[in-house]
Parts: sequence; C-alpha cells; structure tokens
Amino acid sequence: MPQGRSARIRGGRGPLRPRSGGSPHAAADALVVEHLPFAAKVAANYARRTGHPREDLEQQAAIGLIKASRRYDRQHPGRHRAGSGSSHFIAYARPYVNGEITHYLRDKGFLISLPGRWRELHARGQKLRREGIGAAVIAARLGISLGRWSEICDACRVRVVAMPLGEAEE
Repeated sequence: MPQGRSARIRGGRGPLRPRSGGSPHAAADALVVEHLPFAAKVAANYARRTGHPREDLEQQAAIGLIKASRRYDRQHPGRHRAGSGSSHFIAYARPYVNGEITHYLRDKGFLISLPGRWRELHARGQKLRREGIGAAVIAARLGISLGRWSEICDACRVRVVAMPLGEAEE
C-alpha cells in the first residue's frame, strides 16, 4: 500500500484527502463576520419601522448575509474600482438581507393576514404615537376615521407568540 497521508484508509471508507487548510466556506464566513454591522443596521431600520424585536430581525439579516456570502463570487465581483470590494459585496448582499427580513415579517409577523396598506398605516401611526400625538389626530393625519384607526390597531396588536407546549398538550 502506498505511503502518505492521502493513501491512508479510515474505517474502510476510502482514502483520506489532504486538508486544504480549513472550511470550504472560510472565505464566505469571513465576509459574514466582516459585514455583520451592516446586517445589524438594516435590521435596526426594520425594527424601528415595524416594532418587531431588533434581535429577531438581526438573526434574519444574518441568514441573508450568509446566503449572499455563499453565492458571492470573489473572483468576478463585477465592475468596481480598486478598493471598493467591500461596498460591492454590500450592494450584492442588500437584497438577500432585505429579502430574509421581509419574508420573516410576511410569514411570521402577524397571526392573521393583514393588508399591506393596514400595516403601513399602523407603522406610520405608531411613529406619530411615539411623538405623543393622540389617536384622533393620528387618524386625521393618516386620512382615515378614528374607528378605522382603532380597527387597524386591534388587528396589528395580534402577533405570533411562541408558546411552550405543556405536558398535557404534547
């Protein structure tokens, strides 16, 4: 039997290959770690607009960043000036990060399906509410009746909540 690292047999499964120096995704993982602050910033913007916990959205943004980094071709990143590789990756990754967050918000954000217009009005109204503006003024600024504003608030108040199953329910 030939000598050498690549010729050894492990458990009868075949020859071992020489190690190439790490994970096949090492370069992609380095991109993710380098750009986590970008993902956190995007997640914070969504959290501020939607009222969802920032930490949950940061996790989704990180997943989008991982997907982008695994698909990114560092050898042929497109047209860019020397030294702008990082900004090119951010431009490439932004749709992945935004997509993961918006898919999460669409799928898990509300217990019931709400029209996009209602979610938009609710987000705008919550921003006004944080400024200390009353419900009647908010409704007037949004161009809807007070009753409709109340209905939108009630509908948007229902969120998906992860509840642990009790022993009797399992």
